[in-house]
Amino acid sequence: MIRSFLSRGALAAGVLCALAAPALAQQSKPAAKPAAAPAKPAPAAKPAAAPAAQGPVQIATFGDWGVYASDTANGRVCYALSQPKERLPKELKRDPGFLFISTRPAEGVRNEISIITGFPTKDNAPGDFAIGSTTYKLVHKGNSAWLGNPAQDPVAIETMKKGTTLTTKTVSGKGNVTTDRYSLNGLGQALDRIKKECP
Repeated sequence: MIRSFLSRGALAAGVLCALAAPALAQQSKPAAKPAAAPAKPAPAAKPAAAPAAQGPVQIATFGDWGVYASDTANGRVCYALSQPKERLPKELKRDPGFLFISTRPAEGVRNEISIITGFPTKDNAPGDFAIGSTTYKLVHKGNSAWLGNPAQDPVAIETMKKGTTLTTKTVSGKGNVTTDRYSLNGLGQALDRIKKECP
């Protein structure tokens, strides 16, 4: 189980970096320079290098869920992603939060639930993942959280498909209890698209 959580943490970090990269790139673009002297003739073309792994690209949106795909050295990775509609307490400062469900066929992983909390969590503190009256326990590590029993992911996802909202309760490193509410509108369609993108 420890190995599973470590791999989930690495994926969460990768997703977070991928989501932040476009904004950072936009901010860091230099101002346009005045026209320079005519360019020198290009040198002879070199043999083409092996194609680089492609970062996550959004390929569809269904309701409040986006569908992303990425081609990595370990094969294609797909995930459905959403952000909270409400975050409590409102006065608490934190980075953006995300809920995502990933599929990594090369690793035999399908519909794995992960949360990026947007703040350092209190390790081993109790947490809840609730759809209506159905509640699952969360475990925390760093700024991420997962269902305490990974075998419950498929059951939880079936419950999510039938629900309208999902609420997570986590505890920050400072001991604050935080609540995020997610919309489940479009989740079923997003997961159907992932089946086509990552069969």
